[in-house]
Amino acid sequence: MQITILAAGQGKRMNSRLPKVLQPIAGQAMLSHVLSTSRSLGPRTLCVVVGHGGDQVRAALAAPDIVWAEQAQQLGTGHAVQQAMPMLGDEGTVLVLYGDVPLIRAQTLRKLVEAAGSSRVALLTVNLADPSGYGRIVRNLNGQVVAIVEEKDASAEQKGIGEVNTGIMCVPASLLRGWLGRLQNNNAQAEYYLTDIIGMAVGDGVEVVTQQPAAEWEVLGVNNKAQLAELERIHQRNLADALLAQGVTLLDPARIDIRGELLCGRDVEIDVGCVFEGRVELADGARVGANCVLRNVKVGENTRIAPFCHFDGAEIGAGGVLGPYARLRPGTTLAEDVHVGNFVEIKNSQIAAHSKANHLSYLGDATIGSGVNIGAGTITCNYDGVNKSRTVIEDDVFIGSDTQLVAPVRVGKGATLGAGTTLTQDAPANALTISRARQLTLTDWQRPVKKKKD
Repeated sequence: MQITILAAGQGKRMNSRLPKVLQPIAGQAMLSHVLSTSRSLGPRTLCVVVGHGGDQVRAALAAPDIVWAEQAQQLGTGHAVQQAMPMLGDEGTVLVLYGDVPLIRAQTLRKLVEAAGSSRVALLTVNLADPSGYGRIVRNLNGQVVAIVEEKDASAEQKGIGEVNTGIMCVPASLLRGWLGRLQNNNAQAEYYLTDIIGMAVGDGVEVVTQQPAAEWEVLGVNNKAQLAELERIHQRNLADALLAQGVTLLDPARIDIRGELLCGRDVEIDVGCVFEGRVELADGARVGANCVLRNVKVGENTRIAPFCHFDGAEIGAGGVLGPYARLRPGTTLAEDVHVGNFVEIKNSQIAAHSKANHLSYLGDATIGSGVNIGAGTITCNYDGVNKSRTVIEDDVFIGSDTQLVAPVRVGKGATLGAGTTLTQDAPANALTISRARQLTLTDWQRPVKKKKD
C-alpha cells in the first residue's frame, strides 16, 4: 500500500502567511497529524503533494520517509494525484488523503484499505444532514455506486442526496494511473476531478465499495480559522475523554489543552485551563492547579502544583509543593519534597531533597543540597555579561532574605548567610557569614518636602 497526501492548497480563507496545512491543531501542523496517522499504517511509499508555500511545508516537515511532488498549478484533485504518480509504483494500492483533514483515524483507514483489497475501489463516505458543498454519492437501484457528482455539476435531485464523498479513497495503483490519464476538465470548475475516476471504474467493470468513519468529525476539513478552532475543540475533547477513561480527574474536560503527549498515572487531578506541550508525565497522585503551563516536564508522585505555574524542561521529584506563580526553566531538577513558592524562578539548577525556596527568588546555574532554606528575595548572580558561572550551596544551609550570591561561589555545609548579604567569596561551613553596611541613624536628617504650587 502507498499513500499520497494532497497538501497543495493555498487556503486563502485562512488569511495567513502560513500555508494551510501548517496551521496548527493541538500545537502540531495539520499535515503533521495526517503524516503520523499515515506512518502508523506502514506504507511502502509516503508521497506529499505540495504547491502554495511548498518550500515552507518541506522545511517544516522534512523527513527521510517522505517523497515530495509539486503541483505548480492547482488544477484540481485529479491533477494533484497525477503529480504524485511518478513517485508511486504500479503494485498494490494507493490511499489518497488530504493535508487539511487532520483528525482521520488509523482504524478507519485500515478498514478502507481492507475493503479495497487488491482489485476494488474503496471510497470513504459520510451521511450529512446538510451535504451542501460536497460531492454526492450516486447509486443505482441496487445500491451500487455509479458516480460522484460535484455540487456545482449536480442536478436538483442529486443535491438532495445526503451521502457525500470525503475525498479519501483507496484505488489499485495500476488502474489509477490509467484512469488519471483519461481525466477531462469539462466541468463547472474547469478542473480535473479525481472523483471522475469512479465513473471510469464502473464503466470498466471494477467494483466500487464504500466505508464510513465511526464519527463525522474524522472527515471534517479546514478552510478557515473558524473551522480550525472547531476541530481544535473536538480534538481536545477526544483527548480529554481518553484521559477520563484512564481514571484522570479533570475538573472541566472542556478546558484542557494537550499540544503533544500527556502521560498520567493513577489518581492524577488536573484543574481548569491547563496547557501541556511536548511530552509531559504526571506520576500517581500528582495534582496540577488551574491555569498552569507544562512543557516537557516530569512530575513525581503526589506532587502538588498550585495555580499559574509555568514549567519548561524540568524534572520534579515526588512529594513536591510548587507555586502558585512558580517558574521552572530548562535544566531544572528537583528531588523529593522540594518546595518552590510564589514568584520563584529556577533555571539549570539541581535542588536536593527537602529544600525550600518559598518566596520571590531567582536560582540560576546552581547546585543546591538537601535541607536548604532559601530566604525571600535571594538571587544567584550567575551571569557577568559574557560567562555564566555556578553557585554551589551544600546541605543544611540557611540563606537569609535579600541575599545575592555572586557566582562562582560555594556555601559550605550547615552555613548561615545573614539577611542582606552579598556573597562574593566562599562561605565556610557551620558559620554565620554577613556582608552588609553598618547601620547608621542620622538624627538631624530632614525628609524633603514638596514645594507648594503658586
